[in-house]
Amino acid sequence: QVQLVESGGGLVQAGGSLRLSCAASGSGFSIYVMGWYRQAPGKQRELVATITSSGDPNYADSTKGRFTISRDNGENTVYLQMNSLKPEDTAVYYCNARWGLRSTTWGQGTQVTVSS
Repeated sequence: QVQLVESGGGLVQAGGSLRLSCAASGSGFSIYVMGWYRQAPGKQRELVATITSSGDPNYADSTKGRFTISRDNGENTVYLQMNSLKPEDTAVYYCNARWGLRSTTWGQGTQVTVSS
């Protein structure tokens, strides 16, 4: 069973930057579709960005042009570089891995707080 551990969250002022990391245990990372999602208080979890096994990214409209997702298959890690952060980016950010037809797993989440 793959396990995901996020790190890199914290408190930052509006306009600042943070880099989130998600380390995956076990083998098979290179074939996973990896993603970042977020959930703000009182809201549903939403897509931030995904990246395929071959490195093709996909972004939510709200993060396009500000966030960059990347992966290092040698290190079993996916990253989310977040620039020009806004208060509305405040949320718990979750890492996700998908493989096969329906297999998926989530990390425990990391808090990102953007102050105005």
